Amino acid sequence: MGEFHEDEIPCLNFDLEEEGWKGMVSKVRDACETYGCLFVMYDITPKDLHEEMLVALKNLFDLPEETKQKHISSKPYSSYQGKCPIVPLSESFGLYDAAQLPDATQAFTNLMWPQGNPVLCETLRSMRLKMLELNFLILKMILESFGVEKQYDTLVENMTSHSRLMKYRVPPPTPSNNETVTDIGLLPHTDKSSLSILLQNEVQGLQVLSKQGTWIQVKVPEGCFVAIVGDVLKAWSNGRLQAARHRVVMSGEKERYSCGLFTLPKEETVIEVPNELVDKDHPLLYKPFNYGEYFSYFVSNTRDDALEIFASA
Repeated sequence: MGEFHEDEIPCLNFDLEEEGWKGMVSKVRDACETYGCLFVMYDITPKDLHEEMLVALKNLFDLPEETKQKHISSKPYSSYQGKCPIVPLSESFGLYDAAQLPDATQAFTNLMWPQGNPVLCETLRSMRLKMLELNFLILKMILESFGVEKQYDTLVENMTSHSRLMKYRVPPPTPSNNETVTDIGLLPHTDKSSLSILLQNEVQGLQVLSKQGTWIQVKVPEGCFVAIVGDVLKAWSNGRLQAARHRVVMSGEKERYSCGLFTLPKEETVIEVPNELVDKDHPLLYKPFNYGEYFSYFVSNTRDDALEIFASA
C-alpha cells in the first residue's frame, strides 16, 4: 500500500444490526492489516460514561504529587510515573489486571482518597469493563476473519489486562534563545500487548507512522475509541496484522487526558502462529515464544525491533 493519511483510517460504527456481523468482521480485519489501528464508535458505552471518565482523570491528576507517588507496583509500567526527563510532559498510572479483579479499582481509589471516592471508583470500573468488552469483541472478529474462531475461548482464558491513565501537559512556549524544548508526550513505540483500546478527550496529539516512515497526525473522531494492534497479534497472525508504531506530540494550550485498556497474554502463555496462517504465500515468520520471557527481554533492552530479534523464525 502507498502513503496513507489519517482520514483514511476507518471509523467503524459497531451497530451490528445495521452493518451485519460478517461485514464488520471484514472491515476490522482490513483495517488491522492495512493500518494496524482503527476508530470505533461503540454505542453500548454511554456518552455520559465517556464524559464522567474524563472528569475522573482530571480529578485524579489534580491530586498532590506526594499522593500520586503512593501508587507503587513491582510490575513494570504499573506504578505512578511523572516528571520523567525523557518525556517531561507526561505522567501516568498503570493498573495491572484492574478490569478483571473487582477489588483492584477499589484499592487504588482508597489509596488516592483515604476518605473514599465511590463515584470515581465506579466510573473507573465501568469504563474499564466496557473497554475490555470492546477489546474482546474485536479480538473475536479478528480470529473469525482468519477462520480460527475455535481458538477464541482459549485465547480469552489466557489473557489478562493492563490499564493506563494518562495526562499530557501543555508544552512550554518556544524560547527566544537556542534552548531545546520538547513537545513529545509519548515516545514512538509499538504496544507489547495483543490489542489496545484508547479513549481521549478532545485534545489531539496521537500520531501513527506510515509504512513509508512518515508520521501521520491522527484526528480521533469525537466519541470514538481507538483500537491499536500490538506485537502479540502481529506475531500470532504471522505478520499479517500490523503493529502500529505511534507516539503523542503535544501542541496548543490544553492538557490532554487519555486512558487505555491493553489485553495481553498471561506470563506463562506461549504465542504460536496457527497452522491455518502458514502456507506457501505466508511462510512462518515467528517461532513459538513465551510471552513473559519476551516482555522481560523488552523491558531489559527497550529495542524498537524487540519482537524481530526475540521471535523471528
